[in-house]
Amino acid sequence: MSLRELIGQHLIIGVAGTTLTNDEKKFIVDNNIAGIILMGRNCVSPEQIRNLCAEIQSLRHKMKDKAPLFIGIDMEGGRVHRLKPPFTQWPPLKLVGDLDAPTVAFHFAQRMGTELMSVGINLDFAPCIDIFNNPKNTVIGDRAIGSDAQHVEKMTSALIRGYIKSGILSCGKHFPGHGMTVVDSHEELPVEEADLKRLHDVELLPFKKAARSRVDMMMTSHILFKNIDPKNPVTLSEFFLKKLLREEMKYKGLVVTDDLDMKAMAKYYDKEEIPVLAKLAGADLMLYCNEPASPPAAIEGLLNAVAQGRLTEDNLRQSHQRILEVKKIKLLSPDPRPLEDVMEIVGNPEHLALADSIRKGIMPDGLLNE
Repeated sequence: MSLRELIGQHLIIGVAGTTLTNDEKKFIVDNNIAGIILMGRNCVSPEQIRNLCAEIQSLRHKMKDKAPLFIGIDMEGGRVHRLKPPFTQWPPLKLVGDLDAPTVAFHFAQRMGTELMSVGINLDFAPCIDIFNNPKNTVIGDRAIGSDAQHVEKMTSALIRGYIKSGILSCGKHFPGHGMTVVDSHEELPVEEADLKRLHDVELLPFKKAARSRVDMMMTSHILFKNIDPKNPVTLSEFFLKKLLREEMKYKGLVVTDDLDMKAMAKYYDKEEIPVLAKLAGADLMLYCNEPASPPAAIEGLLNAVAQGRLTEDNLRQSHQRILEVKKIKLLSPDPRPLEDVMEIVGNPEHLALADSIRKGIMPDGLLNE
């Protein structure tokens, strides 16, 4: 395996449209890319999404690792919801939290995951397990389960169990907690006052629960905690990713960055340097959602870092092995279901009824315990 192919298995990238271009196919294959994130621009109908996922997965047979690709999406419910009807339109997580019923949270995640899996999406960048502890925080708002740490912790476990039951990979975000911020990291780098004791007492509780509940990935936040690591935002902080998440919290899953093109990163660091700093800090997977020029630049940056001796091949091989292990264990049937099955699963009446009950604040009837 070439160094370029080894590096490529650390990237999840966006694509331009509803099918792959020849250039995109060539880039994915030649660089052994780990996975694709689907955005709103990529999603039109169940049939189109199913065909796109099948097209993406067919590339694995030509790639060096021959491993299934991650096909991820941001599907939290509410305003973070990429899929249009006839997919079930899930309500925001806050309304699930308001019912305070782990069984409802479990079925919410399980049924959402089942619809995604049917069309070939195998990774949901959810649940959002930030605690909504600042009313001015419009970035998170109703994306959060609630404002009480113990309540969020309890519901986190149920949501992750639901995703596991559906077969989809889940991702807890945004480590170590985005609930206090008022600055949107899409536009600027948030700076937080919280110290480590505060994080352990409050913000980290759901993330610790997520780790114990076998969440597959943790997504890093682009936040600078000036009283903990005054130099590095979490995504680029060895303290947060290696010492806190890996060593203290004993987290064994994959660490994925939030989108590295967000301005919290792009305004302060060189495009080729960002993935190098994230990798050195302890990230396994680098996420690039929107900018076509960024993944090639990331690969060049990482190649140069190895050539300069800043990053070792051994470091890359360790995370490469972690990534492949997850794929080997979890992505056993990566291809989408037949279209007739998809159309029975997507927008299933039971799913619609559950979403409607949650939206109305009514405990759904007939839910079996997990």
